[in-house]
Parts: sequence; C-alpha cells; structure tokens
Amino acid sequence: MGKQAVINASPLILLSRGNHLDLLKGIADHIVVPSVVEEEISRRGALDRTVTLLKSTNWIHVVPACPIPNAIMEWGLGPGESAVLAYARMTPVTEAIIDDLLGRKCAKVLGIPVRGTLGIVLKAKKDGRISSARVVMEDLIKAGLYLSRSILDAALKRVSE
Repeated sequence: MGKQAVINASPLILLSRGNHLDLLKGIADHIVVPSVVEEEISRRGALDRTVTLLKSTNWIHVVPACPIPNAIMEWGLGPGESAVLAYARMTPVTEAIIDDLLGRKCAKVLGIPVRGTLGIVLKAKKDGRISSARVVMEDLIKAGLYLSRSILDAALKRVSE
C-alpha cells in the first residue's frame, strides 16, 4: 500500500465546492474518509455537491471509523476530526487532512502528519500541478474557506506568489 491521506469534512467540502477536488490526487495514493465524516457530509442532502462527488468519485474511499484513543478524546474535538486523527494514528503512512486548528495541534502533539486545505494548494503549486495558488485559494475563499489575508499572503510568498 502506498501513502494514504484521511480527510475531514471541511477540506472535502471546500475542495468540492471550489471545483478543486482533484488536488487531493497529488497528496497521496489513496484518499479515505471515515464513515463518521461521510455521515456528517451526507446530512447536507442528496443534492449537495460534496455528497454527489463523494458517491461518484472512485478514488476516494469511505472506511469504517476506528475507536478513538484517549489521547485524542482528551482534546475535545468534534467526531469528524477525532475519527480522522484516530485513523491516521492507527494506520501507517497516513496523513491527516484537517483545517480545524485544535485538531491540527492535537495531530502535531501526537506525531501525526497533518495538512490543511491551504497546504494542499501549496503542494500542488510546488509540484507544478497548478499555475497559480492564489487563484485556487480565491476560489476556495469564495467557497467558504476562512483564512486571514496575512496568513494567505505569507503562505503564497512561500511559493513565490
């Protein structure tokens, strides 16, 4: 098995709304979604773009949720973030994709590789899969991503934009 990434609801929703779901293909060989996250997304309704893409995209796979270890439960995260981190912690060569700041801190403390939506876009730019990270980020901001201009500008400088 190659490298995997396990993704939470918000990055999946933002990437699908912004028409940039394919950027996930450059992150890992396998993209998985814990069943808890799929259930959260499904509550958005059958006609929701993310719901339909999740069902029709053959390279994203729903997996059963893992038991949540105490080391993650102690952080008081939401069910989706907890499920993503539990899966990443229990499965070798798996990176967690979450935007929640507390969840990202938990991942770092536990030694779980973690990346957010911004990191996905920056990697795509570095890898030459997109010509402009700024254009993609503006699409994602229109799709609902909250990111301060100072953080965005600092990140874009790292990829010479």
